[in-house]
Amino acid sequence: MNPSPEKSGLPPMRCMEIRGGNRAIEEAFQTPGFDAWAYSLPYENSVSGGDLHYVSVCGAGLITRLIVADVSGHGEEVADFSESLHSLMWKNINTKSQTRLVEALNRQFGMRAQSLRFATAVVATYLASNRTLTVCNAGHPRPLWHHADSGEWGLLAQEVAGKCNLPLGLDDDSPYHQFTVLLAPGDVLLFYTDALTEAMDRDGRVLGEEGLLAIARSIDLSEPHRIAPTLIEAVGRHRSGRPADDDLTLIILFHNGRGPRRWSLASRLDVYAKLLGIRGSKPVPRPDAG
Repeated sequence: MNPSPEKSGLPPMRCMEIRGGNRAIEEAFQTPGFDAWAYSLPYENSVSGGDLHYVSVCGAGLITRLIVADVSGHGEEVADFSESLHSLMWKNINTKSQTRLVEALNRQFGMRAQSLRFATAVVATYLASNRTLTVCNAGHPRPLWHHADSGEWGLLAQEVAGKCNLPLGLDDDSPYHQFTVLLAPGDVLLFYTDALTEAMDRDGRVLGEEGLLAIARSIDLSEPHRIAPTLIEAVGRHRSGRPADDDLTLIILFHNGRGPRRWSLASRLDVYAKLLGIRGSKPVPRPDAG
């Protein structure tokens, strides 16, 4: 097993946020090693909700860090909590050790939430130089992983006896554990919130993890940019066309296997413009839009 980033002797991350927030988006982007697609839609088309994603790339173009989180509750009623968690991510994202990052988020979110809310989260750090992904899952739905070499879908998870990571905000002193996997070119990763696995049909049957895996296995992966809309449409059919009863977020990562890259001046300016609020993410069209 290859070393995780915090054991590799790398310098501080000095990360730049390239995507993030708790609002509706639908867009494609790239990070070192990945072609990526993000979809997020708050409950009942609210302006913001409890789902949250954060994608950051270090200034050297070597490390990508991804966080997908889900604050208990949904829609505008928990938007303040998710925005608070987003600010904590921004504050702590340069933490070199991923487990220390999660422990800091857990402790600081607990202080702000005051036992009113908790949040599940999955944090992943990708090192482009050796194609390793280190994952820490804090009570969040397990991501899906398509292995290009075998053509099989499975779970991005590691079961360790006696080691269970709690959601954020439940126990200030909770330790967090992680694992590292080696990715192959062509692998596909699906990070999502429980609006997908908890989708119910008209008879009240929940889709579940196995149902989501079954849908993933039926998707043609030859056009990676079609994975997200195809999966969302299939889950929608399971709900018989009814809207999701929770905030919904889906991040698709296609591992292109390319190594570290230097950021162009235009790319850096684009990131800084977003951080300063000059340029934002593309919003998802609302159903009532003309």
